[in-house]
Amino acid sequence: MTEAELVATALATGAAPGLTGTAPGTVQDLHATLKEKLHHRLRDSYGTRVLHAYDSDPDVWHTRLLQVLTTQLTLDEDILTAARAVLRADRHRGHVTAGTADS
Repeated sequence: MTEAELVATALATGAAPGLTGTAPGTVQDLHATLKEKLHHRLRDSYGTRVLHAYDSDPDVWHTRLLQVLTTQLTLDEDILTAARAVLRADRHRGHVTAGTADS
């Protein structure tokens, strides 16, 4: 799994239905932190518009999001750590996402 795929998977995981009502500090909060970091790094750009569109329809915008994450953004350790935290918290909730090893 590439770094861009890791971040995209974490975004999809955190936006999945059924996360409402979870305790603070869990997947939903970690997802919000990841999105904040991405918004801060992307700022006012095409990438920000893609990130918003991905929220509304991940199936349609997945490929464009991967392009943005690969070409318009340097995925530093801060963003990757946030993405891993989302996936780790989701696993602790009893969900397993294929290919989400803590690399």
